[in-house]
Amino acid sequence: MQGELDPTHIVTVGMGFWASKTLLSAVELGLFTALAEGEKTGPEIATRLGLHARALYDFLDALLALGFLERQGDGASARYRNTAQTAHFLDKSSPAYLGGILEMASARLYRHWGNLTTALQTGKPQSEVSSGMPGFFEAVYADPARLEQFLLAMQGAQFGNFLALLHKVDLSGCKSLADIGGANATLSILAARKYPELRCASFDLPPVLPIARRKVMAAGLGDRIELLAGNFFEHPLPSADVITMGNVLHDWDESQKQQLIGKAYAALPKGGRLIAIENVIDDARRSNVFGLLMSLNMLIELPGGFDYTGAQFDGWCKSAGFVRTEVVPLAGPSSAAIAYK
Repeated sequence: MQGELDPTHIVTVGMGFWASKTLLSAVELGLFTALAEGEKTGPEIATRLGLHARALYDFLDALLALGFLERQGDGASARYRNTAQTAHFLDKSSPAYLGGILEMASARLYRHWGNLTTALQTGKPQSEVSSGMPGFFEAVYADPARLEQFLLAMQGAQFGNFLALLHKVDLSGCKSLADIGGANATLSILAARKYPELRCASFDLPPVLPIARRKVMAAGLGDRIELLAGNFFEHPLPSADVITMGNVLHDWDESQKQQLIGKAYAALPKGGRLIAIENVIDDARRSNVFGLLMSLNMLIELPGGFDYTGAQFDGWCKSAGFVRTEVVPLAGPSSAAIAYK
């Protein structure tokens, strides 16, 4: 029996940072955006990206073996190109660009995750706040250019979820939607386009509004999307038939989650819905690997944040007065946790 045991999975996961950083560096260097111009040879890629010859082919062929590149031919004359997925998700000119969140991971999270053991032993964040510096969100919101880059990254990470939500959840009977933590108003724009009679409000901190306003005006929806400035802990939430929160609840501890759910309940009419778009963990806590790892990421990043199961969401919502909840799968590991008033 001992001879039948295979250590491949242990080694693959244990050394998984090799593959992770290879992909993150490719995104950071802009490789997939460069290949969107057309297929290229190794030397052409090296010239375009400023890469040294020593590990050029190890880098490119590792990405090939990992499934992130395709190659025509062999040797120095071989030509590399994007896969269908990397062309769609990792070319900066694509509206579905996911690279922003990966760029952030390469620049920040990769090194912070090196202290996961310390976080598990202490229960304390290992991000900038661990050394007395301003937290990531405080630093980002204080710098308009960095804030806009962050909002674009979040847009890329959530875009597929928003499309899936609007495809799977019928909002045709609703007159109004308020997106709490609405960032650059992407969900409001998509919802307003699909439902011409729906009036939307995007609620976020004051520094976000100029960025959201440019996005809304460019979409030609300034007359149907209201931009509201506020702090969702300090101010009442705007009233609407549907209240959405995209990756908001997981940032906070349990009592803060319950506070936000209670405020949403107060702002909804009878029959209204709260929709939380998150990496909802399966109730048995066995299968949503990304959701579980995201919850560990909240440990690294924030004092009290964590991801949660549908059953936990149901308990918090029932305590707030909601009559029932459901979890609707969206894109990849994400779901819409929906509470009905």
